[in-house]
Amino acid sequence: MFQSQVSRKLLLAFLAAGLVGLAGCSSRPETTATDQPPRATHVKRAAAPAPKPKAEGPKVVPVSAKATQPSGRVLTVPKGTPITAIVDQTLAGDKNHKGDTFVASLSSPVKIDGKTVLPKGAHITGKVVTAKKHELKVALASVVIHGKSYDLETNSLRPSDKIKTASAKSKEKANQKANQKIDNSKLAVNSQLTFKLSKPVTVPAKG
Repeated sequence: MFQSQVSRKLLLAFLAAGLVGLAGCSSRPETTATDQPPRATHVKRAAAPAPKPKAEGPKVVPVSAKATQPSGRVLTVPKGTPITAIVDQTLAGDKNHKGDTFVASLSSPVKIDGKTVLPKGAHITGKVVTAKKHELKVALASVVIHGKSYDLETNSLRPSDKIKTASAKSKEKANQKANQKIDNSKLAVNSQLTFKLSKPVTVPAKG
């Protein structure tokens, strides 16, 4: 009977120790994956792409000097060359003054050795040389060729020196027979006068 009591005590002791052990295990906090500190992870960043080279614009090709500058060839219109101009406005000795300018145009081209140096229709500037009540004289002052003006020196003419048609010539003869004095104080618009160069002029050659 004594042995059975001892055996019972030992069994109770073992059971108590087992319960204490179980209680200790249950009291420990369970560690989960979320409770663990995160591991330091080194994220490798991708290298930035190298900048693309800028596309070069089209290269500027210099314009040839020959395309923008004149060739430099010139021709000289000799002294005595006739130049026929059409007066584009009316002039009068009692209204205009010495030194006044007027507009005219070349009625026919001027050629040298078969080459046209002053084209028909070229812009011409004339000047009044004498302006009196009963007298008017004019001359040419300049001509425009290829956009540039070139000075002219010519003889001076009166209105009666204008180129006359057949009817005008017959009318003038009738007036002379009637002893009527020719009016040299007025030059009508569209009158044609043929001047002569009193000094050579150098102008650019065409082409």
